[in-house]
Amino acid sequence: MSQLSRLLPKGQNIGRQAAVHRGHKRLGVSLATGSGKTVIFTHLIDRVQSKDQDAGQTLILAHRRELVEQAARHCQNTYPSKSVDIEMGNLHATGFADITVASVLSIISGDRLQKFDARRFKLILVDEAHHIVATSYMKVLEHFRLKTLTDSSPALVGVSATLSRFDGLALGTALDHVVYHKDYVDMIEEKWLTDARFTTVNTKADLRKVKSGLSGDFLSSSLSSVINTPRINDLTVRAWLSRASERKSTLVFCVDVAHVKALEAMFREYGMDARSIVGTDLIRDRDATLDAFKRQEFPILLNCAIFTEGTDIPNIDCILLARPTKSRNLLVQMIGRGMRLHSDKENCHIIDLVSSLETGIVSTPTLFGLDPAEILKEATTDELTGMRKQKLADKGVCDADIKIDTVVDNPANLVITDYDSVQDLIEDTSGERHIRAISRLAWVQVDQDRYILSADPTSYLTIEKVADDKFQVRHNAKVNNLPKVDEKKWVPYARARVLATQPTLSDAVHSADTFAKSTFVWRMIAVDQPWRKDPATEGQLDFLNKYREGNEKLAAESINKGKAGDMITKIKFGAKGRFDRIKAVVRKQEKEGEDRSKRQSIKERETVRVGPIPLLKV
Repeated sequence: MSQLSRLLPKGQNIGRQAAVHRGHKRLGVSLATGSGKTVIFTHLIDRVQSKDQDAGQTLILAHRRELVEQAARHCQNTYPSKSVDIEMGNLHATGFADITVASVLSIISGDRLQKFDARRFKLILVDEAHHIVATSYMKVLEHFRLKTLTDSSPALVGVSATLSRFDGLALGTALDHVVYHKDYVDMIEEKWLTDARFTTVNTKADLRKVKSGLSGDFLSSSLSSVINTPRINDLTVRAWLSRASERKSTLVFCVDVAHVKALEAMFREYGMDARSIVGTDLIRDRDATLDAFKRQEFPILLNCAIFTEGTDIPNIDCILLARPTKSRNLLVQMIGRGMRLHSDKENCHIIDLVSSLETGIVSTPTLFGLDPAEILKEATTDELTGMRKQKLADKGVCDADIKIDTVVDNPANLVITDYDSVQDLIEDTSGERHIRAISRLAWVQVDQDRYILSADPTSYLTIEKVADDKFQVRHNAKVNNLPKVDEKKWVPYARARVLATQPTLSDAVHSADTFAKSTFVWRMIAVDQPWRKDPATEGQLDFLNKYREGNEKLAAESINKGKAGDMITKIKFGAKGRFDRIKAVVRKQEKEGEDRSKRQSIKERETVRVGPIPLLKV
């Protein structure tokens, strides 16, 4: 069965899902990279019908030349009787074609958008739809009456492998309903994508001082200074030679152009025919190099930010991840470049050069719910899935290697640390180290899986794990003159507004940070502000010292404003109650430990072993 004939039922199923949700005009479709998204969404064109007989045109939007050309080719092959125009660069569409494929930046330039009569369009298709909330896309949607819906608005279908955004901006401003979802693990198991082998290599690169950009991911210039070194480049090449030298088509993802050139030179020093494509290359040179790679004329192609989207190179049988990232979406996009089926390969080998894990990076193990530090040696998808299931099954076992951590009643949800006093709990900053490796803002951990960002006395944000794989971001704002219905339970805040729900803490942090940066005063929430290093104020000291004994009183020279503010936040949001719960659990744990010790002692006495009989202990 051909790939196309296998994809058609999938397109029909999506069409049926769209019909079921016909009350929504703005639909999202989530399909793994390499699954044939372009083929599938072009087959939706004839399946979407308009009530208005005059509305029969379709617009396909994409943000890169390769995506535009790819979609146009598929439309011409699928609909030979339909007219297909391209709106991109020097190519100008008529505005009357049955199908127009447009670059989003071209269609909004000048007055080019005005030639398209919105009343004549039945369907707008958006490729790589995680970009859809960008200003450029929203301008197009507004023109086609999809920002504010009317009865005559066309249908909108956004397709992406990563139907979420790392910066936390809400896709709900452009899409209403996700009607279909298949992630790449499911599609590998169902043989829609090639199988994969995963290997991780620890470079021991220290990323703690690497700066983050506005999106929350590493800033390329800062990251490159740490990753693009002779030692790490040499290690990267030797890792490839050790694990993947027999592979015919390896795609390498680098940090920036300088990293591409340095790593390319290192491969050549080892005698390998490695070539590269960067953004400054002439189009004809880029196409010539890419065509030669597709013909397998050389084994290694390096790039930075060129092939993360819209790349159709099925012969890729190895992905070398030479750049760390905090973005799960970017990681999935890079891995996905090698997941297309091809007659000349059995699987794709993913080699992940992982670095220090204190900085919130994601790696291939995290995609399977494993510890990001897990070392993999050519593990298969089935093996990784099995490892994840085993890890979940083992979560009821207390890890003896953890010095003072104790697993309690619901070990899958709660791991606690033993504190001797409320003051010890308030002063513990281990929770802040983790979240502040992800965020530049002054988040404070107030409970297990619960974090607070306090902007001022009138407003704060909460991130809290509310279920497995579900972190909720909430905003509370103080309301003046709120009536006191119950004096004991009264709080001066309105009901919390849920801003986002995300599958990981990292995703939730980026959603919350995006909101905070646009809502709160930056100097009040950023962790690196100079005022945080000033001595604590008299008011802060008075508040904290109410909870301390005489010889434990704090003085201005012993604590700064930032630390004092963090401690006050912990107290205001339940440190005393948390400490009482922890002590109760620890007492229970100690009692259970004594019982286990007694049972073990009895078991030891009743065990018969060959050898000398031990002396009785008195």
